[in-house]
Amino acid sequence: MEVKRKPRRFVAEDLVINNWTDIKPYFDQLLNAEINSVEDFKDWLLKNSELEAVLEEDMAWRYIKMTIDTANQEAAERYKKFVTEINPPISEASNILNQKLANCPFKDELKSEADQIYFKKVETAIELFREENIPLQSKSQTLAQEYSGVIGAQLITYNGKELTSQQAAKFLKNPDRTIRKEVYDLLYDRRIQDNEKLEEIFDELVKTRHEIATNAGFDNYRDYKFKAMNRFDYSVQDCFDFHQSVEDFIVPIHRKIQQEKLNKFGFEKFKPYDTNADPEGKAPLEPFKNGKELLNKSIEIFGKIDPYFADCLETMDEIGHLDLESKKGKAPGGYNYPLYEIGIPFIFMNAAGSSRDVITMIHEGGHAVHSFLTKDLNLTSYKSFPSEVAELASMSMELLSMKYWEVFYDQEDELKRAKKEHLEDIIMVLPWVATIDAFQHWIYENPEHTREQRKSQWLKLSDRFGTGLTDWDGYEQARDYAWHKQLHLFEVPFYYIEYGFSQLGALGVWKNSLADEKKAVDQYKGGLALGYTKDIKSIYSEAGVKFDFSSGYIKELSEMLVDQLNKI
Repeated sequence: MEVKRKPRRFVAEDLVINNWTDIKPYFDQLLNAEINSVEDFKDWLLKNSELEAVLEEDMAWRYIKMTIDTANQEAAERYKKFVTEINPPISEASNILNQKLANCPFKDELKSEADQIYFKKVETAIELFREENIPLQSKSQTLAQEYSGVIGAQLITYNGKELTSQQAAKFLKNPDRTIRKEVYDLLYDRRIQDNEKLEEIFDELVKTRHEIATNAGFDNYRDYKFKAMNRFDYSVQDCFDFHQSVEDFIVPIHRKIQQEKLNKFGFEKFKPYDTNADPEGKAPLEPFKNGKELLNKSIEIFGKIDPYFADCLETMDEIGHLDLESKKGKAPGGYNYPLYEIGIPFIFMNAAGSSRDVITMIHEGGHAVHSFLTKDLNLTSYKSFPSEVAELASMSMELLSMKYWEVFYDQEDELKRAKKEHLEDIIMVLPWVATIDAFQHWIYENPEHTREQRKSQWLKLSDRFGTGLTDWDGYEQARDYAWHKQLHLFEVPFYYIEYGFSQLGALGVWKNSLADEKKAVDQYKGGLALGYTKDIKSIYSEAGVKFDFSSGYIKELSEMLVDQLNKI
């Protein structure tokens, strides 16, 4: 696939952003531009969109380089400078441009659904903008950066080798319980050293976010954030209904699966180092040995689903837009970062040779395909889709790929085991999504809470959505602070319920593929290619599924999941 950034028609090709003064002239030109016709307005929108893409991409690379090596002080300072010195005046100037856009008399002549969604987003941004929130938002981003640094430094030494948390996780699947306990104890002892620091960071985040919300006229940060995230298609009550449906239909299935495993182990209860191990004493699956093998096999699978998907990953590899292997100093987790100007995203992850890494690679690859499918849309706003749609892309790809997993697992028993583990993981993750989301609602509805109250609420929710089959004696802090490992709480608040909603949509895509794979993949591509030019329900409909999280639909999909598990 050809990789070529489109020539810039407004921003200088050789622009280097070191300070606000480097980009201020572009904002001034847009602000002072005369708009005397619809054509002038369309041209103005394209120039504004180009500037947005350039700035987004500059910020993206600073974040990417910082997360690849959290110990790199130069990278950290470059990111921090953008957040604290460059972005604040951008926010002020962008608000003025938004007002110019909103007040333009020619705006009403652009009547497409894509334009209406864009204008609604702009109106929301104007409504929420408060100058006094700019330093608070910078502070929030800086605190999130601190979190990444703390987690990235959590290393253990086992058998004389220094390991990241992701590398150590493989040992928690070892059939030897003694080894599992040894490694878990090391991880536990290392993590609790940071509990106080992470609690301090989170306390400050809650305080800062609540101040942002009240400055904007909201009672709490949850209500502010729902508005800021442009959640036009569902309500807070829909989230609560989702929590209840998961408790009613998914938790019992998860408990039954875990009880069956417990019976095979012959234990009365799990210890926390048992839950990821195979109850039949099988060694953990090792589907690849290094990042290159992971990538090559993923490309092969993507090609079997649709040749275009393979082209996307190959293109990213050719231009160095992948950093896959876990290593010292790397930030936790995985992500696909869209790069709106060049149109070719960047995948970051912490692969250590596990079956979970295969899922992460395919998941982020689904996001990447989404970026490719929308890279030629003419406005940056159209490429910035809601996360409910973004996660439909990634989670559907996980399930669509299962048909071809023999690429990673050439033994039939391993292939079946990998598929079963993944479907069981889906059943496990839905209660976790509900737990994290419900926790966030409570946190920001009760911003004055104490740490003890926060812990109490976390344990209450853990009981509500958990199986009750794990004995935490001696490891109480692992349960009390399990939420510390969820980076979304620190870095992207309220971005989590989307995984639940999108998982339901992905199950629908998979269900369609079992009946007619080509049609399902074509519909999937068609839905993703819309970007954010339609509302969420229309995008899901184009993809051949419903944007539905009612109890009836969750019940229907849970029954399908159980049926497919029984067929493996």
